[in-house]
Amino acid sequence: MSHILQRWWKTLLGVLSGFFGVQSEQRREEDFKEGRAIHFVVIGLVMAAFFVFFVILLVRWALSLSGA
Repeated sequence: MSHILQRWWKTLLGVLSGFFGVQSEQRREEDFKEGRAIHFVVIGLVMAAFFVFFVILLVRWALSLSGA
């Protein structure tokens, strides 16, 4: 992997672990020392969009099961 892809991958893992609340304090500090803010913003927005999309699909599925 190139250096740029490694940086994005590391940022993605940091955002995912923070999203689920399992990131250590040491890892969080490393992310903010080494990472770029724009990477966290972009990945955070993408993750939020996926989360909203997943919730919408889940609600539609639940409504279809209920016969509504």
